[in-house]
Amino acid sequence: MTDSLKEMAGETIRVWLSKFTGSTFKAILTGAVLTLIVQSSTATTLATIGFVSAGVLSFVHAIGVVIGASLGSTSTGWMVAFLGVKFSIAQIALPLIAIGAILKLFAKGRLALLGLTIAGFGLIFFGIDILQIAMSDFASKVNLAQYPSDTLLSQCLIIVIGIVMTILMQSSSAAVTATIAALASNAIDLQQAFCLVIGLNIGTVFTSVLAALSATVDAKRTAAVHVIFKIISAVFAVFILMPAFLWLYKNNAYVSNWDNIILVAAFHTCFSLMGIFIFIPFLKQIESLITRLIPDHSPSVLQMLDRSSLSVPALAINAASKVMNYCIFDVLSMIKKMIQESIRPSNDQLAKIDEYILALQFYLSEIPILENEKEQKNLIYLLRIMVYLRVLRSDLGSMTSYAEMSTEPSLYHLALDYVQILDNHLKEAQDLISAKNMQDLDFDLNNLKQWNEAHRSEIRNDIVHYSQKHQLNAAYSLELFAAQRWLDRLIEHSQRLAKVLSEKYQIKTE
Repeated sequence: MTDSLKEMAGETIRVWLSKFTGSTFKAILTGAVLTLIVQSSTATTLATIGFVSAGVLSFVHAIGVVIGASLGSTSTGWMVAFLGVKFSIAQIALPLIAIGAILKLFAKGRLALLGLTIAGFGLIFFGIDILQIAMSDFASKVNLAQYPSDTLLSQCLIIVIGIVMTILMQSSSAAVTATIAALASNAIDLQQAFCLVIGLNIGTVFTSVLAALSATVDAKRTAAVHVIFKIISAVFAVFILMPAFLWLYKNNAYVSNWDNIILVAAFHTCFSLMGIFIFIPFLKQIESLITRLIPDHSPSVLQMLDRSSLSVPALAINAASKVMNYCIFDVLSMIKKMIQESIRPSNDQLAKIDEYILALQFYLSEIPILENEKEQKNLIYLLRIMVYLRVLRSDLGSMTSYAEMSTEPSLYHLALDYVQILDNHLKEAQDLISAKNMQDLDFDLNNLKQWNEAHRSEIRNDIVHYSQKHQLNAAYSLELFAAQRWLDRLIEHSQRLAKVLSEKYQIKTE
């Protein structure tokens, strides 16, 4: 269900995270709402990491989104409390799974994704029914309620059990569901359920820590925020929140009438709210501390290709597009300098571009196959642009006659016209994302290509006359002809790239 919701809401995540995080309150609210949409705090956290890497979000706003995602994840407890155990829906769960499977098999695009979501929703409640049956049998054999939970040591032991549950299940939502099912089946008492909720909230950090071990600096920083937030919240929950809930349950007649399952869901939500209120006044200090503890030494461009973004395809495509634009601009800048100043890029510059291109190729290969038709089109356009990036890099490396080209007037004039067109439309990498700019670039390069095709023989004759006039040897003349062929290919490849870019961004703006 989470995978299908993430793909359907991929563009929503991208837009919301970039537009609705202007303040701490908005960032927290955005994190909570996005987690409600995709039913996964991990998905929201990983998407946030990707946008920080891409420079779309500031790190302090990312902290707000992450702690907001923790609040949004508590929705599972309420859903299970009001639907999963209050009445049996196991009878409609299997038909839901069947309907979802049929839609997935026979429909396409968003309808197929909706089928996965429906099937996932049915599986949740079918699983709840199985859990209740299993927990009832478990309670008859091993009743955890007989063990005391009023000492700090015993509470810590149950918290550890909650941590282990989440690590094994790799899902706090699944652990919450299991906890509520155990409570409904009297396998555990209310205080033990509270301790398990604290433990499973701490356990969620292991997934993000595991994901961040070999990831970027921003992934490590976000994981560090996650760890600090959960641990501080857990400490306050053990010594303040849990005793308060238990006191109200025993001494307040209104609260005493609440169902234990509702109390657990409320405790889970209050756990996250308390952590948020504790964290908000110290966001700037936390940002400064973590930035100092985890310094950034990685290349800023490759930092955008955060593997955590792969969990949300729309985000991964956006990150790859940014890096690709940087590489295209860098390659074209090197070509311009080679033509204007007869200076070939250094081996280090070429090696860096090759490193970026290889990283891009690997990253694109990791983006999953998409059901969403819009994202499919975006990915296909991205792959087409990647082809021309590799072609331009090949053109850059194959040019060996740049010095000779600057000596022949007709050839050099054509080359300078090409450079002038690039200068008119590409002053920075950001210019590549303008549909109007790319359309104008395509128009000018296409005119230059047509002029070149019409005057190709004339330029070739000029090269012959130039060689005769200056009594050039055959080797030098061959280099001039090679330079002409190289320039022909360069103009054509650049025009095709501009055309693809104008198509892509024109579609994105419609």
